Amino acid sequence: MSAASLVLSLIALVLGLLPAPAAQAASLTEVTGFGSNPGNLQMFRYVPDGLPAGRPLVVALHGCTQSAAAFDNETGWTKWADTWGFALVLPQQKAANNANSCFNWFQSSDFSRGQGEALSVKQMVDRMAADHGTDASRVYVTGLSAGGAMTSVMAASYPDVFAGASVLAGLPFDCARSVAEAFSCMNPGSNLGAQQWGDKVRAAYPSYAGSYPTVSVWHGSSDSTVAPMNMTEIVEQWTHVHGTDAVADLSDTVQGYPHKVYRNASGRAVVESYSITGMGHGQPVDPGSGVTQCGTASQYIPDANICASYWIGRSWGLAAPDGGGTLPAPSGLTVTATTDSSVSLTWNAVDGAASYRVYRGGSQAGTPSAASFTDTGLAPGTTYSYTVAAVDGSGQAGASSAAVQAATTGATHQCYTDNNYNHVAAGRAHQSMGYVYANGSNQSMGLYNVFVTHTLEETSPGYFVIADSGCPS
Repeated sequence: MSAASLVLSLIALVLGLLPAPAAQAASLTEVTGFGSNPGNLQMFRYVPDGLPAGRPLVVALHGCTQSAAAFDNETGWTKWADTWGFALVLPQQKAANNANSCFNWFQSSDFSRGQGEALSVKQMVDRMAADHGTDASRVYVTGLSAGGAMTSVMAASYPDVFAGASVLAGLPFDCARSVAEAFSCMNPGSNLGAQQWGDKVRAAYPSYAGSYPTVSVWHGSSDSTVAPMNMTEIVEQWTHVHGTDAVADLSDTVQGYPHKVYRNASGRAVVESYSITGMGHGQPVDPGSGVTQCGTASQYIPDANICASYWIGRSWGLAAPDGGGTLPAPSGLTVTATTDSSVSLTWNAVDGAASYRVYRGGSQAGTPSAASFTDTGLAPGTTYSYTVAAVDGSGQAGASSAAVQAATTGATHQCYTDNNYNHVAAGRAHQSMGYVYANGSNQSMGLYNVFVTHTLEETSPGYFVIADSGCPS
């Protein structure tokens, strides 16, 4: 542009003849000077435009060979930050600390409270509270692989900081204290008793007497890098910490994958697990623009037709809107009954609550005055997710509870006859190592091609069984 043209453009802008430049959209930015940073990490953050104070914070820890920039949008976390309104911190490892850019979850100098990388991550949380006024009662941590192992570290070493944690393809806390032990812990795994695992967490902060974060565990059933038995060990560790057993109180499927929920004595879901059938090492995504879809498939971020970050965020109550109130999140949200068209819920009453807001799938479903609610007019054989918030006398809703899921009864069986390739494309089956398996039942369907044909019966939402010999009408 010539000097004359530039002057004319500036005059036009002043006179209002040209639109002003658009405001810069939110982006991943690096933050320096966030504390003593004894772990020598980098801090990146993503804050949606116009995010008000008092919103939740999610800390997302990448896996080995990855970076913050390769873990934000690819896993879907920036999408949910924009959609649901929360801030996002992505710590990044330096090659100088670990040649493969893995967080050093196996070094006591980095996994101990008040030391190393663990303290650096905690200082990032403090910086976000200072800069953006994030809600200290709603801070969550998640991570993949070495980041998943580091998530276990943060949940154990800083239970006073995090309300929830999600470990994807990760390890139990204090599973290793050397490189050699780390590889052994990863595969074949370390089989300890629940008491032993629980004691390791309690020893991380011996004087702590408060509540521990809820834990969501995700693992591919075909993971050869971090053996799937680690999911069992993590569940044993955290159910013991929460004072419950490792026998699931609820076993169902979510988008065709086995899902288990473990509740404490008050009925609150404190641990859950997702086994992603046929998936190897990574965090599953489901690329697309649908309500539950997210992510971009890449190395260690496979397209498995389920968006982990969506379901993790929902379990933390991030999807339900707040009303600006100060009342705490109701505890003990429990499904007490289901029919073909209804779901009944109860929860623990909140002192000072004038009423409650019940959210189904993030949308308001009811405003009961008591700590119970029955949602009606629902579709049969369908899984719904619920959260609840307490409303004060001025009509403002406080923080939302953790989510619970309920499936209505009376599913109508549907049958589909097609070749294996099309079954996978339609989301009724998945393929691994050239073979196809039915979603849910994991029954073997043979080779992944267009020549092998099967009839699949959907016996419940997302759960398919082979029905070649006949299918109900």
